[in-house]
Amino acid sequence: MDYRRFIHLYRGARLLALCLLVSLAMRAHAQRAAHTFAVANGQFTLDGKPFRVISGEMHYQRIPRAYWRDRFRMAKAMGLNAVTTYVFWNVHEPQPGVYDFSGNNDVAEFIREAQQEGLYVILRPGPYVCAEWEWGGYPAWLLKDRGIVVRTTDTKFMQPAARWIKRLGQELAPLQIGNGGPIILTQVENEYGSFGKDHEYMQQIHKLLVDAGFTKSQLYTADGPEQVPDGSLPDLPVGINFGAGKPGDAEAAFATLKKLRPNGPFFNSEYWAGWFDHWGAKHAHTNTDAQVANLQWMLEQGYSVSIYMFHGGTSFGWMNGANSNGKNYEPDVTSYDYDSALDESGRPTPKYFAMRDAIAKVTGVTPPAVTEVASAISVPAFPLAETASLWDNLPLAISSEQVQSMEDIGQAYGWILYRTHLKADAAGELVLDQLHSYAQVYVNKKLAGTIDRRLNQNSLKLEAKAGAQLDILVENTGRVNFGKTIGGERAGITKQATLNGAPLLGWEIYPLTMAHVDKLRFAKKACEGPCFYRGGFDVAATADTFLDTGAFNKGQLWLNGRALGRIWNVGPQRTLYTPGPFLNKGHNETVVFDAQGKMGGTLRGLDKPVLDAPVK
Repeated sequence: MDYRRFIHLYRGARLLALCLLVSLAMRAHAQRAAHTFAVANGQFTLDGKPFRVISGEMHYQRIPRAYWRDRFRMAKAMGLNAVTTYVFWNVHEPQPGVYDFSGNNDVAEFIREAQQEGLYVILRPGPYVCAEWEWGGYPAWLLKDRGIVVRTTDTKFMQPAARWIKRLGQELAPLQIGNGGPIILTQVENEYGSFGKDHEYMQQIHKLLVDAGFTKSQLYTADGPEQVPDGSLPDLPVGINFGAGKPGDAEAAFATLKKLRPNGPFFNSEYWAGWFDHWGAKHAHTNTDAQVANLQWMLEQGYSVSIYMFHGGTSFGWMNGANSNGKNYEPDVTSYDYDSALDESGRPTPKYFAMRDAIAKVTGVTPPAVTEVASAISVPAFPLAETASLWDNLPLAISSEQVQSMEDIGQAYGWILYRTHLKADAAGELVLDQLHSYAQVYVNKKLAGTIDRRLNQNSLKLEAKAGAQLDILVENTGRVNFGKTIGGERAGITKQATLNGAPLLGWEIYPLTMAHVDKLRFAKKACEGPCFYRGGFDVAATADTFLDTGAFNKGQLWLNGRALGRIWNVGPQRTLYTPGPFLNKGHNETVVFDAQGKMGGTLRGLDKPVLDAPVK
């Protein structure tokens, strides 16, 4: 064959193939874009046909990325046709205008994988999300401006919120049902009726979502049944959020909704089939029989439901939130097991199978088989023989006449150390005005006492000589994520420190983000007090385990440089979930920070969690 003719035919074939691929892609896109999800005649419809949502909540940030698909398959096997997720602003915009959608933050991939596993998605983009998550998902840098008023039309809040929602729209708006994606419902704000009743604010959040492209899924609001008038918008359908402690609770909740929205749709947007835990309080055990009975009743009525949580997972690192009624502060533990159908490590519970049976009974659909989950492993106890004193590993200090909060110095999470030297002999009361949230007070590096917001403490008796070094080591134990107090949730000493009524001045402030424990100077020597302890273990193959922290008092644990979660001997959590994908085949390194450290502590891996240890 003539060479030039061959090249001509080859190029022609390539062009034809390219045109064919473009044509097929355009046709596929046109077919995908034809799908609609809406409200008609008081019910949800998919492509114009009645559709009942049977969803379960699970959060991409609380599940290792390697396990996302496994969890979706467990959702399908329970009979769910959708999953629900919040979006956490604080992890995606850690600094103003700096965005992160990589790794476990890749929420778009989470949604795509849900679709690949045959599930629709309910999106809850906030910008406020609650979720027992650090400050309800708001980024801490918002609080650097002490004049900001969050969850209001304050431009200092709305401008960064608008920027964030617009950026999120670039990631997720293409994944709505009208664009061929799985997102069928998108929530406007979150339970606003439990916070306020400023409908202008809600309209502005609604507009932000529309302007960001969230127009190809059904927008809705969600509130407790009694709060619907305050938190809803007249042109959007509403979901109601409630739990079930006894049979008949669902019937009562929907009776309230029908008085307010008699024409439907009827949607339980958060069905609390479990509960979360606070440090120093008992582990939640909820009533499975009542939960299943109410779920079955809702399904028999043809109502839509999203189970909160279907799978809770883990608030890894520093991401737990807290509750407060303005007086009592209740920080959440790291585990978000939630007494869910799937436990913290993704294993089905008796509740899972009871709900699976109820769904199959009402729908008449036999779900896929439940996949067997590999067993967790035990790891023999191992020492943490290398140590690093906090006092010997302080960063550069920030000089300030007054105390400053974490946000004032650009810090979000971790601990912060305040140091000053007394000008005169002192014997009296040290007061930390609005301490958030836990402090250890030292005189010349000797522990003088602790002050715990959780116990409504803000002071202690102090005696020291002139020239003594006063150190106040403060932990951000988790910003409040719900209620009227969220606007004041700065961390550290947020107002002032006084001794015998006189302000203490002349501070050196050390930000302890603890983001780089690999940079610490470890040695094999004794260390007590605020110390880091390092040790390691080997595994022949990676698998889940639960690191037992019972030998330590208060602090944080890292595995292979990754912050797993908090340690606190007040209970009820005594183990930290350690997912197999976080382990290395072979050697693994652990670091524990214990603010009340003692030598001789060991770690071990258990094959089952301990979430109900005795509380103090």
